[in-house]
Amino acid sequence: MPLKNPWFETVAEAQRRAKKRLPSMVYGALVAGSERGRTVDGNTAAFAELGFAPRVAGHHADRDLSTTVMGVETSLPVLISPTGVQAVDPGGEAAVARAAANRGVIMGLSSFASKPVEEVAAANPNLFFQLYWSGDRDTMVQRMDRARRAGAKGLIATLDWSFSNGRDWGSPSIPEKIDLKTAMKLAPSVLPHPGWLWRFARTRRLPDLTTPNLRPPDGPAPTFFGAYGEWMQTPPPTWEDVAWLRKEWGGPFMLKGVTRVDDARKAVDAGVTALSVSNHGGNNLDTTPATIRVLPSIAEAVGDQVEVLLDGGVRRGGDVAKALALGARAVLIGRAYLWGLAANGQAGVENVLDIMRGGLDSAVLGLGRAGVHELCPDDLVVPPGFALTLGGGAPGAPAG
Repeated sequence: MPLKNPWFETVAEAQRRAKKRLPSMVYGALVAGSERGRTVDGNTAAFAELGFAPRVAGHHADRDLSTTVMGVETSLPVLISPTGVQAVDPGGEAAVARAAANRGVIMGLSSFASKPVEEVAAANPNLFFQLYWSGDRDTMVQRMDRARRAGAKGLIATLDWSFSNGRDWGSPSIPEKIDLKTAMKLAPSVLPHPGWLWRFARTRRLPDLTTPNLRPPDGPAPTFFGAYGEWMQTPPPTWEDVAWLRKEWGGPFMLKGVTRVDDARKAVDAGVTALSVSNHGGNNLDTTPATIRVLPSIAEAVGDQVEVLLDGGVRRGGDVAKALALGARAVLIGRAYLWGLAANGQAGVENVLDIMRGGLDSAVLGLGRAGVHELCPDDLVVPPGFALTLGGGAPGAPAG
């Protein structure tokens, strides 16, 4: 059912539309968060504590918002963060990839995605493939080889996961798979959302909860929960394992999940190309500090040796500008584009990226900068005690 006015002006409106359009269990999976949800809320609240210090004259009529990440050009310092099983829309990751390609943005694809890497890479050649430390080494090599053959230009290794679970507001009930029997059982919660149901009805296909990028050469693709089980049962990696993974990939390599300065330095020693300051969007250990608070210490410690990115809590272009001013090369967004996808499919993702671009451009203009690479701490109002240093750092800084 087409929307009367599909365009939305903020990510907050995309979220409202997603909540209205999606069955509660599907929307609950997007909101996620763990335990009390303090980190989820803290990620966004921290950005609101930062202010801008705008200039009144001498603005630039033309502003450059482009950059590169791990050698790949992007029209905007905003990347699609890899998130698993995007069954909020029939197009899933392929629709997100097309939207990102249309806006000149890099696509991050989760190994837990619902669409195969070959299809997504065809939709957006500027693709980074994400991998968890899951399975044995031969299995991981097979998955990396497949992504490389598909044309992935970089690898994102996500390690910030301790399998925290339990939510004070209740976890959504997600089935192992969607078949006719399950569909009938879920009908009471799905039928009140005819718009979402109609999207899938037009494709004559049920939502797919399998993970095709984890398909073994001689077997079927595991379900999301099957893949999750493999991940949970795999012994956690060491720093030697990280160095091995980087070497086996042999190309641009990003480590995602860093919040401590000592970990950032070890990542440099392991040979990473880039690292993402991330707390898994609040889906890991609750009460982990907001990523924007720990970004400055990490950027100061290793920013001259590797590219530093940030994810967590980015909801508008002004947030992007703040992250760049505090040392990030770019940011990754997750919930923001998923809400756009839920609200209006591929066009909704493009809408979210346009919101990011417009807000960032307004900030760069108001701050009197000619481009994103000129943004610096002098452009911000930073409250006393805002920044945190975990795991050592400068003398006198609070240690984790």
